[in-house]
Amino acid sequence: RAAKATRTVVITGVPHGLLQDDVMVDILTIHFQKSKNNGGDVEEVRYPTGNKGVAYVTFEDPEVVDSVLKKGDHQLEDKRLSQSYPLRVTSYCENVSSCIIHLLLLPVGCDP
Repeated sequence: RAAKATRTVVITGVPHGLLQDDVMVDILTIHFQKSKNNGGDVEEVRYPTGNKGVAYVTFEDPEVVDSVLKKGDHQLEDKRLSQSYPLRVTSYCENVSSCIIHLLLLPVGCDP
């Protein structure tokens, strides 16, 4: 089985404080399991994290990571949310804090 880091993506733009954390984990899990989002079987969703609006999604299959990253436009939609929220999905890296800072400074639509 592939290392956890190779099966994990970093999600930024998660709406913070709208719903209970376990409900948001459920919504994120459903989003990343849907084939329309190029998703697959989710092993774990880590939310909340030390960074506001950030979640980590670990898939069972590392190939799902590539497919999720290739889908450019992730819109988090659920009947429990009052609107849809754009998510940014990026590769996991060991020094996550600096990666997140770097990503937050990038204009939307740019690839690192």
